[in-house]
Amino acid sequence: MGKLFGTDGIRGEANRYPMNAEIAFLVGQAVTKVFKKPGHKTRVIIGKDTRISGYMLESSLEAGISSMGGISYLVRVLPTPGIAFITESMRADAGIVISASHNPFQDNGIKIFGGDGYKLSDEKEEEIESLMLNGELSGMLPPAQEMGRSYRMEDATGRYVVFLKNTFPRRFSIEGMKIVLDVSNGATYRVAPAVFYELGADVTVINDEPNGLNINADCGSQYTQSLERKVLETGASIGLAFDGDGDRLIAVDEKGRRITGDQILFICAKVLKERNRLINDLLVSTVMSNIGLSIACRKFGFRHHRSRVGDRYVLEDMQRLGAVIGGEDSGHMIFLDHHTTGDGILTAIQLIAAMISEGKPLSELAAWMDIYPQALINVDVESKPEISTVSTIVDAIKTAEDELGKDGRVLVRYSGTQKMCRVMVEGPTDEVTCRLCDMIASAVKTSIG
Repeated sequence: MGKLFGTDGIRGEANRYPMNAEIAFLVGQAVTKVFKKPGHKTRVIIGKDTRISGYMLESSLEAGISSMGGISYLVRVLPTPGIAFITESMRADAGIVISASHNPFQDNGIKIFGGDGYKLSDEKEEEIESLMLNGELSGMLPPAQEMGRSYRMEDATGRYVVFLKNTFPRRFSIEGMKIVLDVSNGATYRVAPAVFYELGADVTVINDEPNGLNINADCGSQYTQSLERKVLETGASIGLAFDGDGDRLIAVDEKGRRITGDQILFICAKVLKERNRLINDLLVSTVMSNIGLSIACRKFGFRHHRSRVGDRYVLEDMQRLGAVIGGEDSGHMIFLDHHTTGDGILTAIQLIAAMISEGKPLSELAAWMDIYPQALINVDVESKPEISTVSTIVDAIKTAEDELGKDGRVLVRYSGTQKMCRVMVEGPTDEVTCRLCDMIASAVKTSIG
C-alpha cells in the first residue's frame, strides 16, 4: 500500500482501492486505537453525504471501530461542518466524515476531525496511516467482552440547525426575504432549508432530491446556472449554492449574477472591519485569490495575507497570525469566531447579515471589489524541476511581470496530484492577461512539456 492521506483526507473512486470497505475498516480501527485512553472507550462520530457508496463505507467504519473496542455514533447525512460541530459538542474523541466534497458521485472520501472540531494535524494522520499500513492492528484487538457498539444519533440535525441559527444576529430579521437554495442533492438538503425556514425567510429550494447518484451533478457551488435562472424567476434577493458536503458557498445576487468566493470573503471582512470586529485588521486567503481582493483590502484599510492552496493551510495561517476570517475563492470560508472549519450555511448567514447591516442589495456589496481578468492554462509536463532552475520559464515570467507592474500578477506552480504545471496570469485587460499567459505556457511546454 502507498500513502493514503492527501491534503484533505483519503479520497478516490468508490469501491476501488483506497476507497473501499477494507480501508474504511482499517481507518475505524486505527482511529479508535490512536484516540484510546486508559479506562475509556474511544467515542467516534460518523457522518456522510448522500453518495450511494456512503452506506458501504459507513458500515465498514462502524465495524472497525467496534472491533477495536470503540463506540460509534451514526449521525447519517449531515454536512461536514455539522459533523465537526457535533464531534466537539458531544465531547467525542474524533469525528469521521464520508464525503468527496464537490467531486462527482462515483468518488468518495474519508476525513477526520479531532475532538476539538478541527481537522487532524499531518502528524496525527501519519500516526493513523502508519497503524493501517504496518499490519499490526490485528494483534491489538481486545477480547470479545471489550468490543464496542454503535448508536444512531437522532437529534444531530436539530442540534446543528440551532447552532447555525444562533450565529445570526438577533437584532436582525430576514422574515419574508426571498431566498433560493441550491443544495446540490447533497448533505445540506435537509439542514439548509430548515435553517432559513426557521429564520423566517421565503425559501425556494432546488436540487433537493438526492438519489445517491446525482450529488453535484450540474448543480451546486460549481454549476450555478440553474440557480441564476431561479433567482430571476422568483425575484429573490439572493441565491445560495452549496457543494456536496456543505463546506462551500457560492452566491448569486438579485440580478442573477454569480458572486465569487473572494467577493463574499471581502464583503464579510469589510463589515467586520466597520464593526471593529476584524481582529488584527487581517483577511487570509490563498495564492489563487484574485488580485482584486488585495487591492480592495488596501483601499479599505485592512491587511491581506495569502496562504498556500488548501483550507488547512488557510486555517494554519489564520491561527498563526490571529485572523478571524479566511478562505478560498472556491467558496470554502472559515469564521473562527463561530466555527472551527469552513461552513457553507454559516457563511450564507453571515453574508445575509452583512446585507441587512449595510441596508444594500448584494449587487452593491459585490461592487466593493473589482475582479481582475484572469487566465489559467494547465500544461502537461514530463518532469517537475524547480521553476527557478528553468531559465526559459524564469525569463518568460519576468517579462510578464515587468509588463504588468502593479496592475497584475503571475503564478506558476505544479499540480500536487498530476504531472501538470498551472500557469495563472491576472492583468488589467483580457487581451493582456491571455497574451502573457499564453507566452509563459509556451515556455513551460517547450522546456519541460
